[in-house]
Amino acid sequence: MISEKQLIKDCQHYKKAAQFELVKRYSPMLMTVSRRYAHDQATAKDILQESFIRIFSNIQNFRPTGSFEAWMRKITVHCALQWLKKRANLNESIVYEINDWHPIEPAVFSRLETEEIIGLIQSLPAGYRAVFNLNIIEGYTHKEISIMLNISESASRSQLTRARKILQKKLNSQKLTKETST
Repeated sequence: MISEKQLIKDCQHYKKAAQFELVKRYSPMLMTVSRRYAHDQATAKDILQESFIRIFSNIQNFRPTGSFEAWMRKITVHCALQWLKKRANLNESIVYEINDWHPIEPAVFSRLETEEIIGLIQSLPAGYRAVFNLNIIEGYTHKEISIMLNISESASRSQLTRARKILQKKLNSQKLTKETST
């Protein structure tokens, strides 16, 4: 297996075999990132394709001072955010009534499959989903998110709170559904 360093170098020299290997090696990881922002599989594939186009267009600029995976993830997140900006109103004002908000026991998470978790995140409204992913998954601060999404920091915090409440409610309903079916 070719090393990551050599793979990058070969891609910088436009070697098709290396480009194919890079796509094969990193598609699963980047598809996971794309799926968290997209509302369906087809959209996630579009985001992933756009990400690879940008990765190959900018691979000459990659400097090995940081993680190559992190560099590619950042590109993928930016592609996803651009997709969201084009297709969704990030300043969503949907208000959900959450009357019973109780913390979930960690056991609920252990019973969920990865696909179920991704599905729950994908079910969030686009703006909430973007803020949730950027803050909780990617680790961006509300200040950074406000710049990326062109919203206020308070809107970022508010959308994260609402996203968490929606997920909490959905997890509670899944818990009840699973308990009644067993």
